[in-house]
Amino acid sequence: MDLNIKEIRDIDPGERILMGPGPSGVPPRVLQAMSAPCIGYLDPYFFTVMDETQALLRGVFQTENALTIPVSGTGTAGMEASFVNVVEPGDEVVVCVNGFFGARMCEMVERMGGKLIRVDGEWGRAIDPDLARKAVQGRKPKVLAVVHAETSTGVCQPLQDLAGIAHQAGALFLVDMVTSLGGVDVGLDKIGIDIAYSGSQKCLSCPPGLSPVSFNGAAMKAIESRKKPVPNWYLDMSLLKNYWGKERKYHHTVPINMIYAFREALRIVMEEGLETRFARHLLNHRALVAGVEAMGLSMIVPEPERLASLNTIRIPEGVDDLRVRKSLLNDFRLEIGGGLGKFAGKAWRVGLMGHSSSRKNVLLFLSALFSILKAQGVKVKPGAVEATSAVYAKA
Repeated sequence: MDLNIKEIRDIDPGERILMGPGPSGVPPRVLQAMSAPCIGYLDPYFFTVMDETQALLRGVFQTENALTIPVSGTGTAGMEASFVNVVEPGDEVVVCVNGFFGARMCEMVERMGGKLIRVDGEWGRAIDPDLARKAVQGRKPKVLAVVHAETSTGVCQPLQDLAGIAHQAGALFLVDMVTSLGGVDVGLDKIGIDIAYSGSQKCLSCPPGLSPVSFNGAAMKAIESRKKPVPNWYLDMSLLKNYWGKERKYHHTVPINMIYAFREALRIVMEEGLETRFARHLLNHRALVAGVEAMGLSMIVPEPERLASLNTIRIPEGVDDLRVRKSLLNDFRLEIGGGLGKFAGKAWRVGLMGHSSSRKNVLLFLSALFSILKAQGVKVKPGAVEATSAVYAKA
């Protein structure tokens, strides 16, 4: 491709309503914070920003863990950091798999030389704790890992029983909360989660680029007692804690402006209040489901196991998945996601995360989907908006 600099215009993607599996909509305050002047990573002012960011993040994670920081990288970096710091070659690692991202955990464990013990459940359903209980019997696993909010299926995994199983087996309990942190109640300390990671771009409504992680005392002890150093230098928590702690020992050049944005996003979460925020996500989820079912469509996940921040709608037989999503984007500037893995072509993934979780967006999506399906000759029932409004009226 020949480069003609005069033909390269300013970036202007136009307005998008982000209701897919991520990223979510970003509040103007967060974008404004991101545009503040860049300074050095050892600037005293930035140290204050770092301290405030950590304090806010502990509040959102609902933890007292000292090592609670944003890792430079997206959610997958958080996943890798969580495993690579505590898993050594030969360590037994139990991974619960009921979707795409549980399977990714397994791949990471195997690449690190861990002895994988895979617990498979049905896609679209929560993992039965008895499966994990059987998997740890007679073993001494180093880690038991699970995805709390499986982005590929819309399942919200109950954690309390799994936490007990992990600790009874002497294992660290590691949880992926990429699509739940800041939108669904999942307090680390009250549940007993030893290691957790998330992403900046989902319920926290910050641009992608950071992965918040939290390691408790037991996890840090496991890192300190390793036989060999953490093989991934960039994600080594024993090094990163010295930069984010009082020592301020240089490790790498962190993304200054992304941390500005992340701090502001966390501040917005705490200003709203966690309980209020969780209630908002749940209400909008319930309203969306009421509208979907009023149209004659159905959800994939059974009601008790549904994730409020990510909703999977079963695509009706004969409907062109891609055509519907293109129409939503082109005609309404609204983005949703298609299915992953076993759900490819079978599910629409509709995100109601953070800034994007609103009554306005729920009503717009339902109206747009109804008009598109009807125009394509799909039999859909009227009354979605009325059913949704009834849910809001009772709130």
